Amino acid sequence: RFTHVRLNMIPDGGIARLRVHGEPVADPDFLVGVTVNLAALSDGARIVGCSDQFYGRPENLLMPGQARTMGEGWENARRRGPGHDWVEIELLGEGVVRILELDATHFKGNAPHKATVSAARVEPGHEPRPDAWTTLLPATKLQPDTLHRFLVRDAAPSTRLRLDVYPDGGMARLRALGEVTPDGHAALVRRWKRTA
Repeated sequence: RFTHVRLNMIPDGGIARLRVHGEPVADPDFLVGVTVNLAALSDGARIVGCSDQFYGRPENLLMPGQARTMGEGWENARRRGPGHDWVEIELLGEGVVRILELDATHFKGNAPHKATVSAARVEPGHEPRPDAWTTLLPATKLQPDTLHRFLVRDAAPSTRLRLDVYPDGGMARLRALGEVTPDGHAALVRRWKRTA
């Protein structure tokens, strides 16, 4: 487990990009007893599937901070046929979602008309069954260039979220604010110790 990477150029020169591939491992002590963003990329949440990433990668949804432009969000291509677009997120660990934030900032002419959010509890290494999903946010009309916040009541513990946008449209950020469950925290502690 590392927290920093150092690049030395010898003797000098220029480098266009530096990418370090790996998996974020969150310190579990910072995630217990507080409200956290269960969909934070920096704490280990990740995208596990999406229908389209024509203009922008879905990982952008989970980035920290606010998007500065439309290009820093997830934007799919316009649909010409039936269906809708979706993205599926594996949360940083098992948790209970209390607040959903769907941020359509900067998406003015290409924001989704409606969106739903569903949750499922999935065992590691498995895919969710179609009947495993429960609705956290029913089909709800969205406004362009707006941060939408929704209270979620009586949610069950979950490990995955699915955002469905109708029929298509971009989103700057998705946040799932809530608490890590005791089982989720125990799994995070095991992962933390395994990577030490």
